[in-house]
Amino acid sequence: MYEFLEETVGNNMTPAVRSVTPETTVGELYRLFAADDFESYPVVREDRLVGVVSKLDALKPFAFAQDQILPHYKDGMGTTVDEIMSTEVVAVDSDTRLQRVLQLMIEHRLKSLPVVDQWQSLVGIIARKDVMRAMERSVLLQYPPVLPFATA
Repeated sequence: MYEFLEETVGNNMTPAVRSVTPETTVGELYRLFAADDFESYPVVREDRLVGVVSKLDALKPFAFAQDQILPHYKDGMGTTVDEIMSTEVVAVDSDTRLQRVLQLMIEHRLKSLPVVDQWQSLVGIIARKDVMRAMERSVLLQYPPVLPFATA
């Protein structure tokens, strides 16, 4: 299990990341969510991470407001990601240890974290499944499965 303490984001992240722009509409976002089955997307402007938009964020335009009894579906679908995204993003770099990633995921109740470089450019994503896979590898290194002896 000690091997896990040495694992970094760079060795375990997914480098090919699907992202959206601030100009993406909620209608387009719904289609992406359905196609990819993701919970959230990083939001990128000019190659820099500027936010994250989740399925919960995508519901915001349809919530009841005090000045409006029924939200207008067509207007809501035209809302842009820029209007609903979270701009306070918890991100890591590729040198971050997975132990720290695990702490951040638990502390902030996140399923994945964007990975950025020194210029805040999106270079990957690290998900819970990536962390769990690294843990499993570390455990198997320390405790390899025991094969039963063959009897003749």
